[in-house]
Amino acid sequence: MVTMRDIAAMARVSTSTVSLVINHRDKGRVNPKIAARVWKVADKLGYHPNAMASSLRSGRTHTIACISDQVATAPYAGEIIHGMEDAARQLGYMMFIINADDKRDISDDIARTLSWGVDGYVYAKFANQHINVPRTLHGQQVVVVNAEERTFIHPRIEPDEFAIGYDATMRLIDAGCHRIAYIGCDEPAIAQVGRLKGYRQALRDSGLPFEKCLTNRVSHGRPALEAVCKLLDDTHPDGVFTFNDARAVYVYDYAFQHGLTIGKDLSVIGVDNHEVICDTTVPALTSVELPHYEMGFWGACKVISMIEGADPIAQERVTPSYNAASMPPLDTDGPARIHCAIVEKESIVGGPRTHDDSEPAQTAGSDVNQSSSASADAHNAPSVDESLRRHPQAAQRR
Repeated sequence: MVTMRDIAAMARVSTSTVSLVINHRDKGRVNPKIAARVWKVADKLGYHPNAMASSLRSGRTHTIACISDQVATAPYAGEIIHGMEDAARQLGYMMFIINADDKRDISDDIARTLSWGVDGYVYAKFANQHINVPRTLHGQQVVVVNAEERTFIHPRIEPDEFAIGYDATMRLIDAGCHRIAYIGCDEPAIAQVGRLKGYRQALRDSGLPFEKCLTNRVSHGRPALEAVCKLLDDTHPDGVFTFNDARAVYVYDYAFQHGLTIGKDLSVIGVDNHEVICDTTVPALTSVELPHYEMGFWGACKVISMIEGADPIAQERVTPSYNAASMPPLDTDGPARIHCAIVEKESIVGGPRTHDDSEPAQTAGSDVNQSSSASADAHNAPSVDESLRRHPQAAQRR
């Protein structure tokens, strides 16, 4: 078994220097060139720290736990897990997953992780909604992902829902739409509130009236399809923004029944960039992509920064596995929000907008209560080219 003494002998430094480097406590204390030499020797010798000995010395187990509802099984929200694992692995942490839902009592699972000495927790939800963090986690290091805790005790990260509604509506306005419908969600979700506010603000900033008759909140299935068809029959919009891609399918169904061509007679934009929906609809659906990977990555980095008292992103100890969307600093004051990219396809009149066509709109003063980050960033959406760089498979399809 390779020891720190072996590394010290080959690197021609003291054992204490090796300890500082291996335990990431060398910044400002060890010459970077010497630290690089230590790591090179450690890699050459195949050094692996003794986790048990390290935990006894530091009082940490280098483990975190993710508590999720459907995140572990949902097709796209599962990227939250991917992002968390990516960050945790690079920072030398193992991760447990507790899959929870409203029907299952997870108190025993949490108690078990506490007995194992888990250092911190990320509480993640499949959809952005209000939650109550279990009382058994009070006093622990906790970060909330894709949700809003009612007590606002713990740091959290979520998509910029206001900007999603604003950017999607402005995209339709930029395509020449003047009568835009919004098909919302009938559940009391944070996303529904934020996206509707963004939709209304975009109309206001563009000098277009808000007409309540152009909006509806629907669920799923036949009743939802009938409600969408009635709205479109009664109001005849030239553009439709839907809460998610699944609800955009109802608009496609209506267009098919009435001999309309999406992308020519009617423009449509959804949210999720659900691969099965967006790539199988004809024409392909333009959609706002949610930053699941980025939220998971940020959440793991944040909880580890709370455990260690240091910022691993600022220290450049961790890097996303692909060119992810821009993430807010870990020391963001208040809720951290990530701006979402529009993935351009073929469902908007005029076709996909290229990078050269993209001109960020300017926001007038908003009378809705939004954070400064949402107001300042609401119009800097990544271009289609940036989205394709993040997802090479989309570039191949294109």
